[in-house]
Amino acid sequence: MTLQAATIKIPETPDRAWCEAMDRADALAPMRDQFVLPDGMIYLDGNSLGAMPKAASARAQGVVTHEWGTDLIKSWNSAGWFDLPVRLGDKLAPLIGAAAGEVIVCDSTSQNLFKVLSAAVAMRPDRGVLILEGSNFPTNNYIAEGVAAATGGRVSVRLCEKDEIADAIDENTVAVAITHVHYKSGHIHDMAAITARAHGAGALAVWDLCHSAGAMPVDLNGAGADFAVGCTYKYLNGGPGSPAFLFAAKRHQGQALQPVTGWWGHAAPFAFEPGYRPQPGLRQFLIGTQPILSMALVETGLDIHLQADMAAIRAKSMALTDLFIRLVEQRCSAHGFTLASPRAAAARGSQVSFAHAEGYPIMRALIAAGVIGDFRAPDTVRFGFTPLYVGYADVWDAVDRLVTIMDRGVWKQLEHQARDAVT
Repeated sequence: MTLQAATIKIPETPDRAWCEAMDRADALAPMRDQFVLPDGMIYLDGNSLGAMPKAASARAQGVVTHEWGTDLIKSWNSAGWFDLPVRLGDKLAPLIGAAAGEVIVCDSTSQNLFKVLSAAVAMRPDRGVLILEGSNFPTNNYIAEGVAAATGGRVSVRLCEKDEIADAIDENTVAVAITHVHYKSGHIHDMAAITARAHGAGALAVWDLCHSAGAMPVDLNGAGADFAVGCTYKYLNGGPGSPAFLFAAKRHQGQALQPVTGWWGHAAPFAFEPGYRPQPGLRQFLIGTQPILSMALVETGLDIHLQADMAAIRAKSMALTDLFIRLVEQRCSAHGFTLASPRAAAARGSQVSFAHAEGYPIMRALIAAGVIGDFRAPDTVRFGFTPLYVGYADVWDAVDRLVTIMDRGVWKQLEHQARDAVT
C-alpha cells in the first residue's frame, strides 16, 4: 500500500517500527536516491541550504568543461545561456502558481525585493507606507528601509507583527511585503486574505517565498499576488548562493519599472544604445550578466521537484513535523524545550522551532552527533524537514540523539560553547 496525499495521523506513542513502516509505504521515499547525503548524517537544515542533487555534479562538469571550456563565448547562443533566466523561470512557475512569462531566475532575493518594492513605490506615487513583519528575516526590512530612503522621505516603513498586519493596511499603504512562511517560527500567513485586504485598500501585495517554494503548494495567481521573490537554495536545492527568482504578474508588466536599469533589462541589449529603454515584459527586471554556472545548477533541483506531487510533499511535511514535535515533547519533556512554532500543522511550514535557553550549545552538540539543524538568536533551535530526502526513521533517530545529548549533558562540554561565524 502506498501513502496518498492526505492527512497522515501520528500515533499517540510512535516507535521506530512505525516510522520504518511509514518509510516503506512512502511514495516519495525513492526520491532520496537523487540526492547526495553523507552516511550517518540526518540533514534537517534544508530550510537553510538544500541537499545537493546527484545530477548537479555532472551538470557543473558539463558547463565548465564543454560549454565554457570548449564552446567558450559561443555558448551564450548554442547552450542557451542568454535565455536561461527566462527558461528556468518558466520551469519554476508551476511550483508557485504562476504562468509562463511571469517568473525569472536572477540575482539575489534581496536585490529582487529592492526591484519590486521600488516598482511598487513608483506605481503608487500618492502613498507613503510599506508594511512588513518586524520579527521576520531582517534583510527584508533593511531593503525596505533602503527603498524608503531613496524616496527622500516620501515613503516610510511600518513594521507590524502577524496579527497586526491586516488592520495596518489603509489608503496610505503602498504595499504589504510579507514572507509567506516566517523564517524563525514557521508560521504561515494567509496569502489570499492579506492580498485581498491590500487590494481592497488600493495597495499592492508582495510575497517572499523563501521558506515555502518547493516545500508546500503556493498559488500566486490564485491569490492575486502582484509580485513575489524567493531563493532557490533552500527547498529547491539549487546550491549555495544560487540565484533567486522574481515573479511579476502579467497585468503589471510594462508599467512596473524597476530602478536598476542595467543592460540585460534593455529592450535591445545588443544594439548598445546610449540611452536606456526597458524591455516591455519580464526581462526588464534583469540587471546585468547572470552567474551562468550557479544558475545552471538550479535546474537540477527544479527537475527533481517537477517529478513529485506538491500535495504529497505537503502531506509528508506536515506528518514529519508533527512526528518531531510529538517525540521531542514526549522524550525530552524534562529538558526545558518550548515549542516556538505553531502546533497546528496547517498553520506551520516545513520546519519546527523550539526555544531553549542553551539552544546554541545544544545545536552544536547535535551537529557533532550528525544531526544538522541550525540556531537562530537569541534562543531558537530550528529544524527543517525536506520530504524529498527526509524520512520518518530519520526523525526518530534525530530525537534519539537529542535525548542522549540532553540526558548526558553533552551540550555542556567546552567545545560546544564557542560561537561560529554562521549559526
